[in-house]
Amino acid sequence: MEFYDLDLNDNTLDALDDMNFHTCTPVQEKCIPEILDGHDVLGVAQTGTGKTAAYLLPILSMLDDGGFPHDAINCIVMSPTRELAQQIDQTMQGFAYYMPEVSSVAVYGGNDGNRYDQEFKGMKMGADVIIATPGRLKSHITMGNVDLGRVSFFVLDEADRMLDMGFSEDIIAIAKLLPDTCQTIMFSATMPKKIEELARTLLKKPVTVKLAVSKPADKIQQSAYICHETQKIDILKHLFKGNKLSRVIIFSSSKLKVKDITRDLKRVGINCDEMHSDLSQQQRDDVMYRFKSNQIDVLVATDIVARGIDIDDIATVINFDVPHDSEDYVHRIGRTARADRDGVAITLVRGWEIVDFIEIERFLGYEVKKNTLPEGIGEGPEYVPMIKKGRHGGKPRKYHSRSGKSGKGIPKRDGRKGRRTENKKQNRQN
Repeated sequence: MEFYDLDLNDNTLDALDDMNFHTCTPVQEKCIPEILDGHDVLGVAQTGTGKTAAYLLPILSMLDDGGFPHDAINCIVMSPTRELAQQIDQTMQGFAYYMPEVSSVAVYGGNDGNRYDQEFKGMKMGADVIIATPGRLKSHITMGNVDLGRVSFFVLDEADRMLDMGFSEDIIAIAKLLPDTCQTIMFSATMPKKIEELARTLLKKPVTVKLAVSKPADKIQQSAYICHETQKIDILKHLFKGNKLSRVIIFSSSKLKVKDITRDLKRVGINCDEMHSDLSQQQRDDVMYRFKSNQIDVLVATDIVARGIDIDDIATVINFDVPHDSEDYVHRIGRTARADRDGVAITLVRGWEIVDFIEIERFLGYEVKKNTLPEGIGEGPEYVPMIKKGRHGGKPRKYHSRSGKSGKGIPKRDGRKGRRTENKKQNRQN
């Protein structure tokens, strides 16, 4: 479907023409008409499907057509991270290029006093669209800086990530301040029970748009090393030794590990830097700018940049730790092989993570190639799911392959649900 087939106004279509956007993605085709018709929408779609445009375009079109108060906040867009809030704001500037009367302000933490004052003035003057992280908006509400009594649109982008980061109470508290007539739009990459519960709390007779989780692009060359935790840094050093790797993102489960990895790689001369929540906003902006401008070859990061941040020329993604689930795996490695480029995705799998990686392979429908461990670092564990002693008899169930050897296929289930060893602290550490 073409954007011209939708009931978007001329200023919106002119901006899309200038940006050379003509054809809707599936999520845009399904969501835009429902939002224009005034329905609450629950969209389940991954990063990279065009979901930001799916809610911004109809909302901007309606705001530009008029009929909304000029001295009030008309739309709140909630984002889990500062980086995504900035990106949404930048995207909006492009879409609203021919809409001089539609204003916006990005509201996020980690800034100095001048930034806080700018946010305060923007909200007091009635910026049409507020793009905010939950904690920062809640702070302004507590200080009496913002009136949400006339908001017409409330958008939750990456709602599952916000809940993972502990923002559930903030979101519900903010939602209680909105008028009953407010149209609510919620997007989530996954649909766990807690998202279903949040949707029941916030949405009124929503239209649900659910796109199946896509498999990784065929152009991504996936492989894995089955190893012990103590061997992971040596494997990283081996990957960079003799190879002029650049445009690399290394994902790890915690900011402590990110700091350790960055320190160890710098010691061997790798041009890298780190991205995690301990950095100030200015530091994070600086790191991202230097990485995007090729001043840094390798970015070591927590999942803070795994979703929603567009960097099109990533050549290699390395998972230092196995992602929490199949969808997170797809999100992470989806940073590479964009814009018709090829890409490489390498995952380092330690013993207790094997059961998680087997589940990822089961989702993919094929076995990911297992690389032979580099010489001199010792042998890795067997490719069998580790079960702690005392659980289910304490014996691992053997599967088909060892580290460094390819098996013949994905094992079938044994009648029980696949067991996973979740580390519940990981999301909080991001």
